[in-house]
Amino acid sequence: MAKGYWIVHLDVHNQEGYKAYVAANAAIFRKFGARFVVRVGQFECVEGATRSRQVVIEFPDYATALACYRSPEYQANIKVRQPYSSADFIIVEGYDGPQP
Repeated sequence: MAKGYWIVHLDVHNQEGYKAYVAANAAIFRKFGARFVVRVGQFECVEGATRSRQVVIEFPDYATALACYRSPEYQANIKVRQPYSSADFIIVEGYDGPQP
């Protein structure tokens, strides 16, 4: 079964305020079996536009990725994040078919 992913491009406008969002995510992500694949590291935008931070979070499958985002816990935590950041956020199903 293909994994599910959150792909997030974000700008944090207030690091102090943003810390509460990050702290609350630990328990939420643990509950849904999430793990960070990319978390803020060095990057180069070679085409198009982007934001200052990139995050990719892997879930056991697409349905779980959606369930985590839609969970009451995460929906409440979005309200913690939004005053301190701007984000482009997608949830996508991974690919586990043949490779070249």
